Amino acid sequence: MGTSSGSNVNHQHMSKMLPPRQQQQQQPPPGSLQTSLSLISLDPHTSSNAQEPRFNSDNIHESPTESASSRETWPTADAITAKKMVNGKTENDCTEQSVIRRVSNADKITLRDIARERVDVISEKMHDLPDEFLDELKNQLKTILEGNGGSQNREEFLILQKLVQSRSDLTAKTLIRAHRAQLEILVAINMGILAFLHPNISLSQTSLIEVFVYKRCRNIACQSQLPADDCSCEICANRNGFCNLCMCVICNKFDFEVNTCRWIGCDFCSHWTHTDCAIRDGQICMGPSAKSGTGPSEMLFHCRACNRTSELLGWVKDVFQHCVPAWDREALMRELDFVSRIFRGSDDPRGKKLFLKCEDLLEKLRGGLAESMAGRSILMFFQELDTDSSTSLENGEGGGLIAPQEACNRIADVVQEAIKKMEMVADEKMRMFKKARLALDACERELEDKAKEVAELKLERQKKKLQIEELEKIVRLKHAEADMFQLKANEAKQEAERLQRIAHAKSDKSEEEYTSSYLKLRLSEAEAEKKYLFEKIKLQESSHTSQSSNGGDPSQILTYAKIRDLLHGYNIPSKTDSHPNERHNFRTNP
Repeated sequence: MGTSSGSNVNHQHMSKMLPPRQQQQQQPPPGSLQTSLSLISLDPHTSSNAQEPRFNSDNIHESPTESASSRETWPTADAITAKKMVNGKTENDCTEQSVIRRVSNADKITLRDIARERVDVISEKMHDLPDEFLDELKNQLKTILEGNGGSQNREEFLILQKLVQSRSDLTAKTLIRAHRAQLEILVAINMGILAFLHPNISLSQTSLIEVFVYKRCRNIACQSQLPADDCSCEICANRNGFCNLCMCVICNKFDFEVNTCRWIGCDFCSHWTHTDCAIRDGQICMGPSAKSGTGPSEMLFHCRACNRTSELLGWVKDVFQHCVPAWDREALMRELDFVSRIFRGSDDPRGKKLFLKCEDLLEKLRGGLAESMAGRSILMFFQELDTDSSTSLENGEGGGLIAPQEACNRIADVVQEAIKKMEMVADEKMRMFKKARLALDACERELEDKAKEVAELKLERQKKKLQIEELEKIVRLKHAEADMFQLKANEAKQEAERLQRIAHAKSDKSEEEYTSSYLKLRLSEAEAEKKYLFEKIKLQESSHTSQSSNGGDPSQILTYAKIRDLLHGYNIPSKTDSHPNERHNFRTNP
């Protein structure tokens, strides 16, 4: 027997679920059990408060005696978060109404319209409606599914569900054209599950369609393709939406209880059943030993899926041995109550002892006994029960000798049980070996990939190194060119300075030569002018002499004589004695 429903193992739908007994053999120590098996906390307060009122399309009229174990429940965190979000939207309704775009009565649609009208027509209308109006439609359906309105909400839900389930046009092809909110509402109505409307739960359009047409498990935590594990049993083949990994064979519902006697798993087909449902339907009863089919009767579980029987005492012992350390007071009392109800009608001496022990511990726990003491007490009881069983096998039930045939049958049972356990251990070792082999192959592939990456990095590094060396060569070449150009620039500068000095020297020399030639020209002009004046004076003097002899003016003759004396005494200035103004005039007026 397994310790819990197959749906409650993390990602159980991703791998084939082992038989419950084999799961029990693979249980880790108590301290690590919660990590490997639990989807939610083992806190009983969490488990008990995780339930939300639900309608179920497969079992609308629930019996008043039906226990909570046959109701679909959801994790507490999701429920609380969803309620907070709904409450938050309710508190903000007043402020949001001021900004919500008004929708005319002609454009408005109702839940009945969605359940009754064609998919494409409603989808087109919903595309034109604001998101606030669509959220309001979802909130209306949430209120109906929560069942807080009593019989009125229940009747409205039944009407909506009847409208949806009576339609033949809701197929995978037509639902592809549905609006997202429209599809969520249709799935929630068809399945009777509030979780599909929660804002924090988002499934793909394809997943929602598959859930609607019963091709995928409606359990959000499971989401296995149906039939799960390709099971070909009559129940999985003929019951729409049934998932053998997480649902009860009898009530077709699921919950998130783990590490508990609340679920019973079949040793052979791994289908699961609520303990309450099994008790109510008479699937738990006395019968011949499940191991040998002979000998004294014991309390057995009859699986409705495969019609085989599994013994219950060993299953209860395994559950308590693995889970008692993790249970608190309320959880322990609840589990003891489950065991007490399972073995209440037992005629087997060991079953009777277990029933009386559970009743005694329940009374003591109600009287204030510590849960740790009660847990140790029940574990010691199971040890004593095993000891008594071994003693009875050796000495017989009545303390006398056992018939040879019966002894052989019991020895065969023990051998078969040992072989079965060895086979399960071998299967588990093989599974672990395959898993390790796959991990090793993955590591080898990863090492090969890393080696390729390292080789590529080395090649890239070599290329970068070559590029750096090439750049360094270019830099050195550019530095050499710069030095060469600098040297040429210095030589050109020196040459320019030399040429400038030569130019200045030539300029000064040419200036001096020009000045000298100019002065010489002026001197020749002055001499020519002197000759001219001298000749003129001489001519005039001769003419005056002739006039004076004829009675000319002596004063005029005297004046001419003075001029002549002046011309004789006039000296032309040299180059060095030239007047500055003349030099200036020479430079400016060549």
